Amino acid sequence: MAAPQELVIATRASQLALWQAEHVRGLLQQLYPQCRVSLLEMTTRGDTILDRTLSKVGGKGLFVKELETALLDGRAHLAVHSLKDVPVDLQSPFALPVIMEREDPRDAFVSNDYDNLAALPAGAVVGTSSLRRESQIRERYPHLEVRPLRGNVQTRLAKLDRGEYAAIILASAGLRRLGLAERIRDYISVEDSLPAAGQGALGIEILETRQDVAQWLAPLADASSTACALAERAVSRALGGSCQVPLAAYAILQGDNLELRGLVAEPDGSVVYRAQAHGPARDAEALGQALAQDLKEQGAQAILDRLLSESPQGR
Repeated sequence: MAAPQELVIATRASQLALWQAEHVRGLLQQLYPQCRVSLLEMTTRGDTILDRTLSKVGGKGLFVKELETALLDGRAHLAVHSLKDVPVDLQSPFALPVIMEREDPRDAFVSNDYDNLAALPAGAVVGTSSLRRESQIRERYPHLEVRPLRGNVQTRLAKLDRGEYAAIILASAGLRRLGLAERIRDYISVEDSLPAAGQGALGIEILETRQDVAQWLAPLADASSTACALAERAVSRALGGSCQVPLAAYAILQGDNLELRGLVAEPDGSVVYRAQAHGPARDAEALGQALAQDLKEQGAQAILDRLLSESPQGR
């Protein structure tokens, strides 16, 4: 098919989102030198509501709705997202044809005074916007105080530097992409903080009717990251995944086989259910569904039911 003449990328206006969109633009311009690739910068509700945690205002879908409107009305051909921000139950008329090569999926410990979580004294304040991170910190370090932390990466770092927190937890991928890897005091192991589904990967969203756009974007997809993300997102989808529930899912590809881990926890870390599954990469989604069922049978269903009933969508 003919090469594209113009492609418009919808993106949030935060520094990290713009880096991601510029990264995709650069790759597309390499693929299609004659194509004019531009950015449509947008502010989403998730960027403007900063006084409450995501779990209290409707979840991560708040970061994609305005971008989806731009796809629907024809102002943009594609939207670039951090994959962990894309709802796992993405509905028609939208599609997610491309999952790109993953950056480091681990959580990062950022502090000006301490080397790692274990070094924090009792009562030290740790900032995070994620129930997933909070529950795992509270399970392992119940003597620490965890407080909400919202805003873009620079805003969060500024709050740390002002002394509002002894440490904050961010995604390693975002810090590395912004050239801020030197702020990372410790990469938290996946054993200590299991990542969110899709963490570290970029996803590209389009209208499902635009098969031409899907074909133009196809070279950007990464097979290994896609297999892992499909399994992880299947876990989250089967568990009604949202910001209201502390859940994690992380897969690695070993040859043709996936090793998948997942957890569901009480927000205070008092109860954490964990499960593992192994199987062929071609069965990624089925593997994720099986692991989710294991977690439910262990007792996670009761946590899910209660937290989802308490969420803004559940009331």
